[in-house]
Amino acid sequence: MAEHEHLAAWVELEGCFNFRDLGSYATTDGRRMRGGRVFRSDGLQHLTATDLEKLRDELRLRTVIDLRSPVEVEENGCGAIAEQAEILPVPLFRQTRSQAEARSEFKMPASMGELYFYMLTFAREPIVEVVRILADCESPAVFHCAAGKDRTGVISAVLLSLLGVPEATIVADYAFSRQNIDRINERLNSSGTYQSMMQSMPADAYDADPAAMELFLAKVKAEHGSVVEWAHSAGIERNTHRRLEAKLLV
Repeated sequence: MAEHEHLAAWVELEGCFNFRDLGSYATTDGRRMRGGRVFRSDGLQHLTATDLEKLRDELRLRTVIDLRSPVEVEENGCGAIAEQAEILPVPLFRQTRSQAEARSEFKMPASMGELYFYMLTFAREPIVEVVRILADCESPAVFHCAAGKDRTGVISAVLLSLLGVPEATIVADYAFSRQNIDRINERLNSSGTYQSMMQSMPADAYDADPAAMELFLAKVKAEHGSVVEWAHSAGIERNTHRRLEAKLLV
């Protein structure tokens, strides 16, 4: 990332620790992302009345893409944001309570970068669906998971790659979650849902180490040529790609 390039604009909220505007990133062809159109975040269930007013009146947020599993939603809820925005559930992991209790035979990868790469296979359809929603959504939208760095980080990497944002910027955007990582982890550890989940995750799950995103991007490049090539082969049509660029780039 060039020295003069700034990271996504932080949105100060009382109930969220990782909510930010993905606008203003520069692309490799000299264009720039529009601000105020797409946001990324951690869980929204703790938003305060002041937060909700800010999202409604200042950001004009009307669409929420929830990447969490049905188990997470059932146990942690969506919060009052559901009263003023449309919630679109697009779980990257469609785990139900019975599946969570069974724990299946899934072998957890050794690192978060490898887990992110695995998501491209396991969560291919929902990733494609999120991109389609963002391309077609007329109102400002946010996509979020629990911490706002892993599932949200993969979606951000795919989205920014499709828009032509350089890899170095994508890595820096991912690592930006480190700014509030202690508060994010404290909140996760206060929930029984996430205490159990984090115990089974790779050792680097409590961090947003840029090496994790670098490994993910390297594995995508080695296996698929690029994130864009993966996206097209996964089902993101070129018309969708063009609509995304027309909506988010200037």
